[in-house]
Amino acid sequence: MSGIAQAIDEDVRLIILKELAAMPDGRSNETILAEAVYACGHNRSRDYLRTQLHKLADLGATRNTSIGSILVAQITEAGVDHCLRRTRIAGIRQPRLGA
Repeated sequence: MSGIAQAIDEDVRLIILKELAAMPDGRSNETILAEAVYACGHNRSRDYLRTQLHKLADLGATRNTSIGSILVAQITEAGVDHCLRRTRIAGIRQPRLGA
């Protein structure tokens, strides 16, 4: 994977985590998360987003469940800790200070 492709993947994963952290119950579905990713300048397919959601689950940052054909992600404690810069999860861009 090229350096820029890896940087984009890590940025998208952080956008997803931050969006989940902002939700009252820490959960959201792939449709809402796709809109957040798009709003941050990444025009990616639904398949790409699902791949990133599965990667976040593999990294322990989210738990994913399927409700019919829709994937729902919930942030884990490890994901929250990453967003708050308490820990670092390799494969997810680190948030900037104060962001």
